[in-house]
Amino acid sequence: MTSSRRRWTEHSLVQLTLVRFREFLREPEAVFWVFVFPVLLTAGLGIAFRNQAPEQTPVAVVGGTPATDSARGALETEEGLAVRALTDAAAAEALRTGQVALVVAPGAGGTLEYRYDADRPEARTARMQVDAAVQRGAGRSDPVLVSERLVSEPGSRYVDFVVPGLLGMNLMGSGIWGLGFAIVDSRRKKLLKRLIATPMSRIQYLASFVLSRLTMLIVEVGVLLGFSVLVFGVPLRGSLATLAAICLLSALAFSALGLLIASRAKTVEGVSGLMNLVMLPMWIFSGVFFSASRFPEALQPFIQGLPLTAVNDALRATMLEGAGWARLAPELAVIAGWLVVSFFLALRMFRWR
Repeated sequence: MTSSRRRWTEHSLVQLTLVRFREFLREPEAVFWVFVFPVLLTAGLGIAFRNQAPEQTPVAVVGGTPATDSARGALETEEGLAVRALTDAAAAEALRTGQVALVVAPGAGGTLEYRYDADRPEARTARMQVDAAVQRGAGRSDPVLVSERLVSEPGSRYVDFVVPGLLGMNLMGSGIWGLGFAIVDSRRKKLLKRLIATPMSRIQYLASFVLSRLTMLIVEVGVLLGFSVLVFGVPLRGSLATLAAICLLSALAFSALGLLIASRAKTVEGVSGLMNLVMLPMWIFSGVFFSASRFPEALQPFIQGLPLTAVNDALRATMLEGAGWARLAPELAVIAGWLVVSFFLALRMFRWR
């Protein structure tokens, strides 16, 4: 009797897990957002922010005096500047509409006048670049000789920064949305109520979500990282075992968070609002597309406590720096804390009806 029950239990777990796969594969939208969208987003950002020649800063010169004509000649030999000769009215219009960053015009007593909007960062940069070129053209010599070495290595580019963030965002989205929607949809259709009337163990039902999630995790991470490494040369300086452990722990933590969000919700609309409420702060603050250090110091304790922040920091430290376990301990502790607390609360609050 015990052996027969064990075989039935193992068979039911397999079937429940297969049901999770079938439900996922029958939703083309889910397949697109989990596997295709991150690759397309990576490709778009990688192409948009690829290494390329520096952009030229547009400046205008109002001629008519020896000083402005001499300045124009000096500026036209300067790399990084696109010089346009305009009338005073046309230059004022170009500056007002943002077509140029700075205008060089005749000043009082044969001097030069720089016109620019100090609130525009590119205008302040143009002012320094233009003045340096003008002064050198007039014969100024720099007292200190300098040399330059231009360095561009994998790990310093924007695409190298953003890929770990996209991976963390995908782990969060597929974990929370994958569990949350499936559970609430089953509860809405009264499937949970029917399943608990069978010999199926409740642990088996929840375990089927975990098993299917971990299986898809291999494909999910492999597709995104494989594309990033092969197409853009994104570095993987850390151990693959460390990276796999971070992804596994992160997937479990976000799955537990999704389970907690869906523990009481009865409608798809309700759980959608709750999931957006939880994920929106992490999309904004957790450093997916830009560093979280840009936010004020007063917000940093809150930001560093978010699970996605810890996941992104751990992924970047492993992929870009080759960090070991000691270096990753604070981030892993935050992720593990969210996993334990979310799963414990989900078990206490979960309702089958």
